[in-house]
Amino acid sequence: MDTSSTPAATPHSSAGPTPPDQEERVWHAGKLEPMPIRKLPDAPPSVHLLGPTVFLVALGVGMGESYMWPRLVLLFGPEIRWLFLIGVTLQAVVMLEMARYAMATGESIFFGAARVFKPLMWFFFVVAILVYIWPGHLSAGAAAFEQITGIPWLITACVGLVLVGVLFSLAKVIYNLLENVLSILIGTLVISTAVVAAIVGTWGDVVTTISGMFAFGYLPSEAMSAAWFPVIVGSIAFAGPSGMQQMWYTLHLRDSGAGMGAHIPQVRGLRHAGEEEAMPSRGFMFDTDNPAELAKWKGWRRWVTFDALLLFWGITMLVTISFTVIAQAAARQNPGVRDVIESGEREAALNAMADSFASAGSSVLGAVFLGFIALIGMNATLGLFDSFSRGQADMTYHFVKGAKRLRMSHLYAVFLWGVIGFGILILLFGPADGPSGILDTLAFLSTFAMGAYCVTLLLVNNRMLPKPIRPKIWTNLIIGFGAVFYLGMLFYSLFQFGVVVG
Repeated sequence: MDTSSTPAATPHSSAGPTPPDQEERVWHAGKLEPMPIRKLPDAPPSVHLLGPTVFLVALGVGMGESYMWPRLVLLFGPEIRWLFLIGVTLQAVVMLEMARYAMATGESIFFGAARVFKPLMWFFFVVAILVYIWPGHLSAGAAAFEQITGIPWLITACVGLVLVGVLFSLAKVIYNLLENVLSILIGTLVISTAVVAAIVGTWGDVVTTISGMFAFGYLPSEAMSAAWFPVIVGSIAFAGPSGMQQMWYTLHLRDSGAGMGAHIPQVRGLRHAGEEEAMPSRGFMFDTDNPAELAKWKGWRRWVTFDALLLFWGITMLVTISFTVIAQAAARQNPGVRDVIESGEREAALNAMADSFASAGSSVLGAVFLGFIALIGMNATLGLFDSFSRGQADMTYHFVKGAKRLRMSHLYAVFLWGVIGFGILILLFGPADGPSGILDTLAFLSTFAMGAYCVTLLLVNNRMLPKPIRPKIWTNLIIGFGAVFYLGMLFYSLFQFGVVVG
């Protein structure tokens, strides 16, 4: 391991002190402050139920799986789902590579990007603001809530935004609150949709849903139109967590104490900001020349691989299979729904699937389905707004001069209430035409961020980490394919159709 010694600095208390008569070993990465060498904590058992992946599952099992992809199935049939399979599998590999840097250093991927080239980090800072002023998830959920109650979706969405801000401001430790709330919501969603799919669907629906995932190359002529190709591109981005959610996952890993994140304090809510420990100015590295440390590292990689393959990929796939079965049942019950959606009434997909739920035995079940969509919208908004605020606060704290005079919790609150304020303005005065328009805009813009973060991952993991823990060649090839896949589709849509939003 290429390390050097520098005079010992005063490390963060959780990292353990260095004796004053000794020099401290460090890992140099880029031109920023080097990372002191610390012990890597022991890895927990690989098989587990809860952890930071609950955030990606909560965001992955969102409007893409429950709304955008079922809408595409209603239009083009289950064979269109081969694009979903590619999207969610790419996301699982990206998740593992995001975790590589975060667990090895305790730093976010944004800090890693700054080590490569500081303007690269600021690029993501700006992209996050441009993309996530669009409250698409909450808008679609509010539209479903309007179907149940008659309360205008604008009112529900604005009230929901304020409630999110109040909830996070009052939380003692934000990570703990989110993990508990999202775990309950995800468990309820997975079980409930599987039960309803079993009631309204047939074995034939299950077979066509699964076989459709392997209909590689299927793209009907209607899908290649200016009206729907950008929507398909956005839906692929929403196959799992979209946009910058994977980058924010590195902050959740750190807050959960995964790997070297154990040396970094947790972010607290505004009410409890005074209890927060001071944040170190950089992350830490473990000794990759030490066989015992490398053995612990392999344990952490097994732990996060279990998350990626079973919890993330498996649960996301299970939920989208359930919703696809329900969409096929909806197409049988409402054969005219395709024409209605094509005519521009895209919210018709929600009504058709609600009718499919109701066919299971009672009109009450239709309201239950719409309630699921409303909960998914709130669920995704909780994760997105927390993650946005966490990411922007992290970059501001470390790289804006004078920001360290404030606590991380204070910066978090500034960005949280800032994005809530912008969200309300977009809902009331924004250019998008209704909830689906907002959601489609968010999805397509997310594609650009995803192509860019694939490039960033390649640079950070292959240049900023010690050689023994860098990714393998096959992993780099998959991430490189992801960059070409996302950016290629985006620019094809732009130059072929002259359109960047559906």
